Amino acid sequence: MAKHAAILFSALLIMGFGLYEHYKDGHYKGTSRAGYTDEPYYGCTRLLIQNGKITQAEFFVRDSAKHEYFDDHYERYFTGNDEYVQQCRNDRRGVLSYPDSLLKYQDINKVDAIAGATWSYNLFKASVKEALHEAAEQR
Repeated sequence: MAKHAAILFSALLIMGFGLYEHYKDGHYKGTSRAGYTDEPYYGCTRLLIQNGKITQAEFFVRDSAKHEYFDDHYERYFTGNDEYVQQCRNDRRGVLSYPDSLLKYQDINKVDAIAGATWSYNLFKASVKEALHEAAEQR
């Protein structure tokens, strides 16, 4: 009996039934504040999944108080505060690089945070998880 269970388990492992996520093809969006509920920022991710694989990933951060995106010019709000200006630059690097890492690794848990860009990483990770949750629910 144990031999049959081992064979069945091996077959399931090979076929992937329930042992790793399968995502339905389509366009998916995820939005999250990643626990930063005292701040007006939302991480927004858009994913395209084709043949069960993430083939496109976009990420941006929206400031709901200023009604604008966190972009290359956002640091102007911190002119005179060199520490915050540098923080903006670090996080902007994260916003621009995290989607490529996700495409490369196909697993949000394998995408590493860039030093000094933990805020944008947390927003990215939470919004990707929301998008993938939506993709998994539609199987």
